[in-house]
Amino acid sequence: MRIPLWLKVFWTVWVLIWAPIYWRQYGAQNFLFFCDLGNILIGIGLWLESRLIFSWQACGLLLFQTLFIVDLAGALVSGRHLIGGTEYMFDPSIPATVRLLSLFHVVTPPLLLWAVWRLGYDNRGWKLQTLTTWILIPINYFWRPQYDVNWARGLRFHEQHAVPGIVYVIMYLVAVPLAVYFPTHRLLAWWMRDRNAA
Repeated sequence: MRIPLWLKVFWTVWVLIWAPIYWRQYGAQNFLFFCDLGNILIGIGLWLESRLIFSWQACGLLLFQTLFIVDLAGALVSGRHLIGGTEYMFDPSIPATVRLLSLFHVVTPPLLLWAVWRLGYDNRGWKLQTLTTWILIPINYFWRPQYDVNWARGLRFHEQHAVPGIVYVIMYLVAVPLAVYFPTHRLLAWWMRDRNAA
């Protein structure tokens, strides 16, 4: 067993607590956020000890979750959001329980890196994340568009009007895999190659 049983059980119990609270607070569309869907896939990946699932999620989540950490830390230290996206963590209208559960964003990057280090890296991860994006973003664009899930209609939950919506979606579907997923894939592949050579 390459993944400790306690971690599998802990993550499963946590998801079973987190999911209904998030559903009640935000609604069903929230589970189409890459980070929220990632919580469920990570749970499956832990039980299956699947390097493909962890590679897939690492390519999609590492950069954005790390930016979340940077923004949250900056807000805690300086009172300013350096990037944006964590303002809701300081919103008193959102129950403290919900905000505390959102700290999974802080745990996800080290967990993904540890799992990839432990299980190995699968080069198909970025392709699977690209396919996930190609499926989810059109759904996010048309279903409950007012929530702008995964920024399918504009950056930072503000609908953009610079170009037609469908043009923005196509740009998103091309740019994010090339600018985020593929470079992350290259870094992870290099890191694991360097580790295996050591």
